[in-house]
Amino acid sequence: MAKKLNVTPLHDRVIVKPAAAEEKTAGGIIIPDTAKEKPQKGSVVAVGAGKKDEPLTVKVGDTVLYGKYAGTEIQIEGEDLLIMRESDILAIV
Repeated sequence: MAKKLNVTPLHDRVIVKPAAAEEKTAGGIIIPDTAKEKPQKGSVVAVGAGKKDEPLTVKVGDTVLYGKYAGTEIQIEGEDLLIMRESDILAIV
């Protein structure tokens, strides 16, 4: 179970924990950290209240897909996270 963050995003922002990057290729080749692609999948760990006329559709615990360059990388309590607008999320998986 995920621990509760002491940070609450504002308005239509969400905080996403990116999924771990793949360590090996399908053929078994180990990929160094510098060559790994940024994951485009993660789980929502906090959501804002939404805008006045636009409630948020994602909720804490959802697994989502987002754009390759979406969000801003932040570090909270030693954990690497992304904060982004809900509109940067492409799909709920």
